[in-house]
Amino acid sequence: MNSADPRHPWARLAAGARQTTADARDVAAPYGFATRVTALAFAAERPVVSLFERFSLRALGVASLLALVSVAANYSTFTSTGAEDELSLSGDDPVAVLLDGS
Repeated sequence: MNSADPRHPWARLAAGARQTTADARDVAAPYGFATRVTALAFAAERPVVSLFERFSLRALGVASLLALVSVAANYSTFTSTGAEDELSLSGDDPVAVLLDGS
């Protein structure tokens, strides 16, 4: 974004803030300054939401939901201690198992 563009929100707000006829010795903001700048800020055009942005937010929600479902479906795998696996393989020699399978 080019900040020198007159349609840029910052350029419009800065131009609105410069529109004052106050005395140079006055240290307080002129009457209506905050109201004018606030009105210009709220009058800014809302950017059009792109189709990509709309679908990417939906895809993020679907991906989060799928992640939660997969964790819930595999909860027993996460909570198992693995003692069953250690007992079944404790008497086997890994080299013998590999050589017998080939």
